Amino acid sequence: MKKIILASASPRRKELLEKLGLKFEVDSGNCEEGINSGLEPHELVRQLSIIKAKSALAGNKNAIIIAADTIGLIGNKILGKPHTEDEARKMLKVIAGKPHTVITCFTVMDTATNKIITKTVDTKVYIKKLTNGEIEAYVKTGEPLDKAGAYAIQGLGSIIVERIEGDYYNVMGLPLNSLVETLKEFGINIL
Repeated sequence: MKKIILASASPRRKELLEKLGLKFEVDSGNCEEGINSGLEPHELVRQLSIIKAKSALAGNKNAIIIAADTIGLIGNKILGKPHTEDEARKMLKVIAGKPHTVITCFTVMDTATNKIITKTVDTKVYIKKLTNGEIEAYVKTGEPLDKAGAYAIQGLGSIIVERIEGDYYNVMGLPLNSLVETLKEFGINIL
């Protein structure tokens, strides 16, 4: 069986693949992420996902590479990953009391055959209205930093989410149902 490579440094994606019982290695490659504001959001995450997959090609012959990229979108505004408390505070104020869309694109690549499949999954997330005090308290936990949309649905951020429409795991960064169906096309069956 071909080795499976997760082309991501994300601990959440690693945890999700482990939930599936897959044996895999992590190789986040040497990939610089950047937002090209000229691209439509779905095309942006698609391009970043493919770039991440290709960054793990070196040294991984006869392997299946899995890569993904996730962003949030409210209106036409992309919600990336806040790197400072101030950025997180501003982002949480933007999404509080409003729905936004989490978009994840994943790429599965067979390095031996050059077969590549990319799929994009959208999930609508409704965040409750937040007071300035709640935003400040959440930001001070440090959890919003480096999370697309400034919250972690699997962590303390779960209490600010009223409901979702779509794949819960997509909001964590890897839509498992769609990924499992795609892996079947590469001869990898989970069940």
